[in-house]
Amino acid sequence: MNPLSKASVWRLEDGVITPVQDVLVQETPVSLVYNGVSHIVLMATPSDLEALALGFSLSEGIIKRPSQLYDIEVYDSEQGMIVEMEIATAAFVELKHRRRNLQGRTGCGLCGIENLEAVKPEIPSITHHIDVSAEAIQSALKQFDEMQPLRESTGSVHAAAWVTPVGEIQLSFEDVGRHNALDKLIGYAMKHQLPWQEGFVVVSSRASYEMVLKSALSGISCLVAVSAPTQFAVNLAKEAGLTLIGFARPHRQVIYHGVEHVLSK
Repeated sequence: MNPLSKASVWRLEDGVITPVQDVLVQETPVSLVYNGVSHIVLMATPSDLEALALGFSLSEGIIKRPSQLYDIEVYDSEQGMIVEMEIATAAFVELKHRRRNLQGRTGCGLCGIENLEAVKPEIPSITHHIDVSAEAIQSALKQFDEMQPLRESTGSVHAAAWVTPVGEIQLSFEDVGRHNALDKLIGYAMKHQLPWQEGFVVVSSRASYEMVLKSALSGISCLVAVSAPTQFAVNLAKEAGLTLIGFARPHRQVIYHGVEHVLSK
């Protein structure tokens, strides 16, 4: 499915209304089905759905490693897109125990969770860190806009990018959902064994607790966010040992944790 569509709109400028053509990004229901059981419906941009499904499965702890995903098929339906996955029996048994607590997830990241213990799973501490230079961060942020063609066309999507230690963006994914964009990046990178330890991740959104959680569970040691983090996200970054940088602009950033891993000029 084409992630973009055209629409007839009216531009109001200086009190004058003019009919024009605009470009909109598609937002489609995407059903994730594990071993024949529908698990969750995400609202997502209908591109790179295999990467999205794998990244979601990994970052939500449904599977522990890409090899536990045996098969994946993407189908188009009248209501949206369906991603059917076959996962390892042990992972599916554990998922069935968790399903009730994950019903009704939305952009807030918590809706439908029944108890506080389910908010934050156990997170292994990040033990391998890279030292990120100010020059590398600035270089990545200068390239970041150029790596977002859907946003350039529509202005309504988020992006997540993987960056080398010298500040070169190697991989970027876009989606209407900030979590989806990060999951697409995680899914592709984990499948192709991208070396998280040798780079860092930049996201166009705020650093919510869930963005930090997904990063930490995936082994990402440094997360750079264009907007601010929450206190919960900062606490989680400290617990995981993740370097967290927010309010990121080409010439100014705020380091919320891991300052010892950021090299100044």
